[in-house]
Amino acid sequence: MYRLCVRDHFMIAHSFKGEIFGPAQRTHGATYVVDVVFQRPELDEDGLVIDIGLASKTVKEVLAGYNFRNLDEAAEFSGKNTTTEFMAKAIFDKLAGAIGEGKMGQTARGITHMEIKLHESHVAWASFEGAL
Repeated sequence: MYRLCVRDHFMIAHSFKGEIFGPAQRTHGATYVVDVVFQRPELDEDGLVIDIGLASKTVKEVLAGYNFRNLDEAAEFSGKNTTTEFMAKAIFDKLAGAIGEGKMGQTARGITHMEIKLHESHVAWASFEGAL
């Protein structure tokens, strides 16, 4: 399997519901480093997994929808705990949609799997990986 990763980041505020979250039940901030790994079994005719420029641009556009926002105020997340794990899947879904809409070019049509890894600190991360 060939893999290519692009990296970006975004900053949010949010809070969690539930005793398990302790002090994180209060509003707090997070800066996520995001690794998006695109995978395919064969390279395209140009020897690429994906166009890095288009992939980076699209990732930046998706993350801009969350950047500098309080996720508690986002209608799409109403009643949800926007944990790192949850956000990895939310970003996966948006990027999968962008691939389906052709926003990452023709080469992206050959992508069979994608992983979204959110680093919430230098010692902890969560990810979601799935087939496209």
